[in-house]
Amino acid sequence: MGKGHNSCADCDEYSFCGTIQGFYKKSGYKYSKYREATEFIRANGYDEFLAIASRWKNQYGKYG
Repeated sequence: MGKGHNSCADCDEYSFCGTIQGFYKKSGYKYSKYREATEFIRANGYDEFLAIASRWKNQYGKYG
């Protein structure tokens, strides 16, 4: 958070960050969905993520 990024998706240290990778290793479906969202943003950008997410009925949905 102190690096000035919009989210972890913007960080060069994402792949080896102990904080975010530890967060994703928690049990529960929502953590895998958080990871999926971050990786989608890294690959496709925020605009594409927001376009897809605007069609969801809940806090997460399908990509594609």
